[in-house]
Order: sequence, then C-alpha cells, then structure tokens
Amino acid sequence: MRGFLASSIGVTCAAALALPLTPPALAATARPVPAAEAARPAPHAGTPATTPTDRRAAEPSAAGSTQSLPLEPLTRDRATPSAPATEQGLPRRAVRHFSLVGVVWDDPDAELHGCVQVRTRAADTGTWSGWQDVETHNADHAADLDTAERASGRVRGATAPLWVGDSDGVELRVRPESDGSAADSAGHTSGARNLPAAPPLPSGLRLELVDPGEDDDAAPGAGEGRRAANALNGAVTEASAVNADLSPLGATEIAALSRAETEQEYLALDAGGLTEQQRRAKPYVGPRPGIVTRRGWGANEGLRESGFRYTKKVKAAFVHHTASGNNYRCSQVPSLIRSIYRYHVKSMGWRDIGYNFLIDKCGKIYEGRAGGVAKPVLGAHTLGFNSNSMGIAVLGSYGSHKPSKSAVKAVARLTAWKLGLYRVNPKGKTYLTSAGSNLHRKGKKVRLNVISGHRDGFKTECPGRKLYGKLGSVRSKSARYQGR
Repeated sequence: MRGFLASSIGVTCAAALALPLTPPALAATARPVPAAEAARPAPHAGTPATTPTDRRAAEPSAAGSTQSLPLEPLTRDRATPSAPATEQGLPRRAVRHFSLVGVVWDDPDAELHGCVQVRTRAADTGTWSGWQDVETHNADHAADLDTAERASGRVRGATAPLWVGDSDGVELRVRPESDGSAADSAGHTSGARNLPAAPPLPSGLRLELVDPGEDDDAAPGAGEGRRAANALNGAVTEASAVNADLSPLGATEIAALSRAETEQEYLALDAGGLTEQQRRAKPYVGPRPGIVTRRGWGANEGLRESGFRYTKKVKAAFVHHTASGNNYRCSQVPSLIRSIYRYHVKSMGWRDIGYNFLIDKCGKIYEGRAGGVAKPVLGAHTLGFNSNSMGIAVLGSYGSHKPSKSAVKAVARLTAWKLGLYRVNPKGKTYLTSAGSNLHRKGKKVRLNVISGHRDGFKTECPGRKLYGKLGSVRSKSARYQGR
C-alpha cells in the first residue's frame, strides 16, 4: 500500500550533517526580519509553498499562531565542493515568537527519507541551541485511510513536532539519506561514483513554527482573543457538555473519585449497555483518576472541526510517545499540548488533536480529542487501528530516555478506569480488525494485548524502547487497580 513506512526507525543526523550547511559568515549573525515578513501569517493549506499568502484568517496573538516558511535549497561549505547540493533548509533568521517546530510537505503518502535538524534562539537570553534532531517518521500517527478525516484533502505529510520553548530565531537543515554511509561503515571503498543516489525529498517542504498562545488566566485580558475564537458555533459548550455526566459544565478538571464513587458512576454511565447480570456483578473498574479537560489546558475550540466522531466501543489502548523531546517543565504542559493540537490541525490538516489522552512526566492526565473522556471517541493515533481503541500519548521521547514512574503509573490508572467502563481486562488479549497498516493488511483480524504499544499495530519505534519495556508493568498495575 503506497505511503506505508517500511520502517519507522529514526535516523541519527548528527554524523551525517556534521559539516555546516550555511556559509560561515551567514551562520555568525541572525538576519533581521522585515516587519512585513514577521507579521505574515502562514500560507493556506492549498497554496504552493513558494506563495506567501495567508493560510487562514489572522488570529489574535493570544489565541496562538503558526508561521509557515517554505524551505530553500542549501549549498555545502566551499571546502567540500564534492558534497551533493541536495539539502534544503533555512539559514539563520529572526522570526516571531514560537515554541514548537515541525516540517510538513504536500503529499501525506510521501515519506521523508533523511535527516531533519533545527537550532533555535531562546527569546529570553538570545542564546542559540545546538542542533536538535526532529523525528521524521510520523505517518504512523494518523487517521485510518478509509475515513473522512484522511480523505478531507487537507492532510499533509509531517515530521513529529519538537518542543523548543519560547524562541525567536531559527535555522533548519534537511538532508536526504543515502545508502552510502552504510556502505562506508561496512568497509567498502568502491568510490562515491558507485554509491546509490539519495531518494528525493518530498515536494512542498515547509517549516512550521507554532506559538501556543497565552493561558486564559495568564494576565488580565490575555485570553480575550481565544475566548472570542472559542465562542465560534458554541464550540466550548459543545466540548464541555459531552463530559456533563462527570463534571460541571465549563470545568477545567474532572475530579478523581474513590473506588465506591467510581462503581456508582459505572452503573450510571452504562457504557456499551449492561445486562442485568452485569449490573448485579461486582464491576472491575479502576478508580477514576483526575483528568484536566480541554478547557483546563486552554484548547481553542475554534480550531477543530465541529461535532464528534465515535467508534463502537473501547477494546484496547495503544500507548505512544509524542517524540517531541523531554525538555519541558510540567508547568509548560498546557502550552505544549496547545502547540501539538495546533500542529495536528493547522499544519497536518487533521480534524482535532490525534490522541485521546496525553500524560506528562509528572503523571498528570489530560483530555485529548474532543468528544467525552468516557466515550469511545475515534482518534487519529494508530494508523490501521483507530476503531474500537483509544490512544494515550506520554509527552516526551522515550527511545533512550526512561519514562518517569509517575507517567507509567498514570497510564495504568487511566487504562484501569477507561477499559473498566467497557468491561475489559487490561491483562487480556483482544481482536481488532486492521484498516490497513505496514504490519497487517486491511480486513485482517489481529490478536493484540489489550494494552499495546503503537509498534504492535504498525512497524514503528513508537512508543520508544524504554516506554515499550514498561507496558508489562502497566498491564499488571492496571489490572490491580481494577481489583483483579
């Protein structure tokens, strides 16, 4: 099936891109940005990358914004004239404030085979960071191919987002991978002329610089722009009302419950329909954990599509990492989630944020895609297996970095509650029908762990080796929370 990744193992760019891709004189100073360019919004989704027209109507700065910058061809240093001039990127430049970066391209089925590196300038100190790798393999987090969300015509290919904190300068370099490095490491010295050509980069490459906007309560009047945007079509009320059985309208957090209170709620919610025998039996459901609502993390409900999409039930939970880096403070998480939300919707063309829930390294749980935390909301998290499942993303990158104990515990607590509502044993197995992935053909019934890692449904590194290794513990803890 065209566009499926043969592998989603990330490429380490540091060695391949060790030489500077910008002339030394240019790299030494930041290029001032004219006022007109600095104020320019991102191009429209259907606009060619070279056309500096608006992507959308201008939004108040308090509501967040996205700068979309078309990439340029880059040349190698004059000291290495034999190096291929196939790189694209952006020389150092000053830009409007942003906190998260990603690269997008026109065709969602095209893959970026290569290295993406970025460096940014901290807004408070003016200090430039070192080069940071951006995870290029991200197509495995997506709506299923036969859904309206995937077929909307707005979806683009994209890297994973990278959180960099409040920044006002950027430099980017993108280089296609070549099999030559593998040949060299094997000891072959047949000469550069015999090396295979690097695969071309996707067309329409653009750097997305995302400003998450201000918290509503950050300062007097700071949230007026987003509050105005939130009034669109009563979207705020709509997003809050679907949780009305769990919390008051407009609540910023759904409070944790005791086991007894949760068992009463379980009967009241009657998720999926209970038989009389099931209503009399002791429920295996974990105590409801506290969950920060979309209003709690400041979702601009005017960004997403109106209405909600549901699947039939929740039979499985897929655990992910966001691959957005670990350099965030827990106090920054609302801004981080707003940035990912905006990147998913405005840059990648999805109807809403892809994950059903997000968890930070301090163990706090956040509502993701709108539709109700107790309901079977159809997400865009595990290409091929979004139906009858939920996606839980731990914020960070966990290939070589261990997840915190708090985050692992939160995954167990959340799955014990949500799977319990649908009478599912976290330590059990289940069958899901594949909608098509690079591991399982469309229509195949696949036997999976009820709590699975993303890589169990799609050939990918997600949720990272270190987090994937914790899933056995998560299953056991989740079952204990259910009283099994």
